[in-house]
Amino acid sequence: MTASSSPSSLPERYLAVRRQTEALCEPLQTEDFVVSSMSDVSPTKWHLAHTSWFWETFVLGPHAPGYASPNPKYAFLFNSYYVQAGERHCRAQRGLVTRPTVKEVFDYRAHVDEHMLALLNRVGGEPEHPAIAILELGLNHEQQHQELLLTDIKHVFWMNPMRPAYARRSAEDARDIHPLDWHSVPEAITSIGHTGNGFGFDNERPAHRALVLPFRLATRLVTNTEYLAFINDGGYRRPELWLSNGWATAQERAWEAPLYWEREGTDWLEFSLGGGNRPLDPAEPVCHISYFEADAYARWTGNRLPTEFEWEIAARSAPVVGGFVDARRFHPAPAGGRAPLRSMESPLEQLYGDVWQWTQSPYVAYPGYVPEGGAIGEYNGKWMCDQWVLRGASCATPRSHARTTYRNFFPSDARWQFSGIRLAAQP
Repeated sequence: MTASSSPSSLPERYLAVRRQTEALCEPLQTEDFVVSSMSDVSPTKWHLAHTSWFWETFVLGPHAPGYASPNPKYAFLFNSYYVQAGERHCRAQRGLVTRPTVKEVFDYRAHVDEHMLALLNRVGGEPEHPAIAILELGLNHEQQHQELLLTDIKHVFWMNPMRPAYARRSAEDARDIHPLDWHSVPEAITSIGHTGNGFGFDNERPAHRALVLPFRLATRLVTNTEYLAFINDGGYRRPELWLSNGWATAQERAWEAPLYWEREGTDWLEFSLGGGNRPLDPAEPVCHISYFEADAYARWTGNRLPTEFEWEIAARSAPVVGGFVDARRFHPAPAGGRAPLRSMESPLEQLYGDVWQWTQSPYVAYPGYVPEGGAIGEYNGKWMCDQWVLRGASCATPRSHARTTYRNFFPSDARWQFSGIRLAAQP
């Protein structure tokens, strides 16, 4: 239990997260809930059910005697990847499952909520009760799926030739692009990772010492204009800029621009949740970039991507502020668009709340890492292979879910997430 979690607040915290998941569904029509547009994308209906399955499987099952699921087949349909929790439906076929209906899934959520609230009211005064620890993980798990729900529905809408808008955003005045500057950080042997204050996933632990040589970190994210210069200079046609697997992937998939960019004559349009197709904003951060593209762009500029340790060290003195999903913009904003932009101690902007930022660090275990026992141990540890760490947060991330030590991770070719670029350089 965190310091802010009094026994009386546990039901309120639980309900707040659950209601936020459902609030993100309010702009959708029933037909939108059931579509899967590629193997990485799950239907909205599945996210609503899976997060309920999580509570049912890891909290109610072990800690609420006599609890019964509305349908025993839900355990098969809505398990994601927890092998120790039982057999699972094929991920790529989730969009083929028309039953249970959307209404039945909402009824499932209500059933789980009723029993969860009864349990929390019963054990809230027992801080050492094992259900309390899993509650923190479950709340953060559901917030992860809130972000996935938005990234997935964006891809679903993008695949629709009508290019529907999830939400309408009012027109904004054009902004000047801040000159890119550099923040210098000296050599240090310092502690990296989560120290135990508040919630952190197991992959953020244990905190450990690391040597980081002097480096410079860009004070803001790479913009659409800057990335467009890379495109216009033949960036997608120059193999010398690309990792071997990246070049092969870009050629095979005919990449010529970030995901959700679309040519209209000589101009570019960009698809967004906040308005559908619209003219590319030159000052906004480039978004929906794979690791391969981020690395190629960095090479083109003569710089590189930061390591995750460099990012964490540089970000420590900056406030966790930004355009999170709470602002309901649903799209990255230009630098200089919010207050407070930075602290007096740090010149860095856009660390959080616009795009997740690729690092050159492979997603591997910290020294001394030990996964949790049982099926919960599959949450993070089993993915520590062939993935790269991203830091920060995005415009689809809840504010309360962001922190400096957070380690997001995706494979090299992933583009459907809100991912972008912050450059690093030698001193």
